Amino acid sequence: MNSMLIESPVATFLSHVLLLAETDQHHTPEVPVWVTGFFTIVLVAMILALAFEEKIHAKKSIIVGTFAGFCLITETIISYFLGEKLVPFGKIVLPNGHEIDLPVYIPAIDWGVITIILGASLFVEVTSKSGVFSWMAIKLTKTSGGDPWRLLVFYGLLTVGFSAVLNNVTAMIINGSMTTVSLKKLNRTDLLLGFLLTEGLLTNVGGLLTLISSVPNIIVGKIAGISFATFFLKAAPFVVVATFATLFLARWKFKIHSLSTEQEKESAAELIRSFDENEGVSSNRFFWFSISVLSLFIFTLAGQSALPWDIDKLGMGFIALFFAGCMLLAYKHEVEKFYAGMDWDLLAFFAALFVVINVMEHALVLDLIGKGIAMVLQAPAQVASSVLLVCSALASSVTDNIPLSAVLAKILGSMNTESTSSYWWCVIFGSNLGGNFTPIGSASTVVAMTIIHRQKLGLTFVGFIRQAFPFAVMQVVLAVLYVLLFI
Repeated sequence: MNSMLIESPVATFLSHVLLLAETDQHHTPEVPVWVTGFFTIVLVAMILALAFEEKIHAKKSIIVGTFAGFCLITETIISYFLGEKLVPFGKIVLPNGHEIDLPVYIPAIDWGVITIILGASLFVEVTSKSGVFSWMAIKLTKTSGGDPWRLLVFYGLLTVGFSAVLNNVTAMIINGSMTTVSLKKLNRTDLLLGFLLTEGLLTNVGGLLTLISSVPNIIVGKIAGISFATFFLKAAPFVVVATFATLFLARWKFKIHSLSTEQEKESAAELIRSFDENEGVSSNRFFWFSISVLSLFIFTLAGQSALPWDIDKLGMGFIALFFAGCMLLAYKHEVEKFYAGMDWDLLAFFAALFVVINVMEHALVLDLIGKGIAMVLQAPAQVASSVLLVCSALASSVTDNIPLSAVLAKILGSMNTESTSSYWWCVIFGSNLGGNFTPIGSASTVVAMTIIHRQKLGLTFVGFIRQAFPFAVMQVVLAVLYVLLFI
């Protein structure tokens, strides 16, 4: 990876998408203010419904799916009476000119995220049968000496590293699986909630490390003209500080302490000595096959942009599904077991959420947020930077940070903002860190919540906000100070 990456086929493809988006904006009809206001209320109502998920006694996929259906029907009826089509898609035109007719809600879904979750989940599920993840978890646990604080540091750094070179969802799925094994072996499942929540929050910190760590980074970096090397040099110091600040806050909040007395250390050492990393390995042949495929999987995701013959344009989701398929070949006669073990509720939730957010885009709810933030830029530079970062974070906590960062980047671009301006970094930091305020703020926090629920730890929507709020506030405050003092 080098500074030329921004001119890779991925960057070219993204610039083409952004150009199409700008072209579409010129053909988008005027949306009445009352329509934008109505759908803003609908968005708030959906968030409140998710907050009271436990009292409603409904799965999150059903709640968001109901709102998705309501949004589509309402948008269609409003379009009919206005005599204008608010939805700017119907026919999809491929680069070769071929047209495909699709229902309006199909292009609304970010299939890249869906396929990454599906492929990565299947891959981890099958690979875990070889004992690879339990082997890695036990090795890491032995290295920690059974010390909970040291183990948290190890998993925290691993999460940030994976998020930087892979993607947040894959990082959370792999680390969540390993963490569960480690703490169960240590008989410390009382710390599992703290570990998983901390890892979920750190995925969004790790997503700031490089220009290709997250889609908002790529979008803003492309429009601003920030090179790969410049991005890394400016983001790395903050990521280091935010990572350790998050770990120390987790240590205090979740009471994850080091082993202090000699008796505790001796007990942990005795327990560690009883661990056998090979106990879960049923076949050495399949184990080493899984190690090889896992290494290739990580290497391929990390170097996706360098893949030859335009294979990189197939996306990370395809790579995840491809490797999942390779692993399923080892269990070709019982694949239904792995299909049955998939969290289909999670996939349905994301699909419905993307539809809702897409309707919000067409109703100009995101545009309204963007214009409101643009007004802030009239204030003095330091005030404007602080408010822009905070507003970007808050907006990203309840909407998809990809279209939001695109809207804000276009606003900054139209103002001829210099590439060295701190405003670009306010959008980058805000759109990434905002995902830590709510469990729907980012894909990785949703996955973290799913793993938490699977372990029956009983964390609600409101409970997540209560637990994560101090972390999110601390990270955003650090980002504001970092932007004001060093950028």
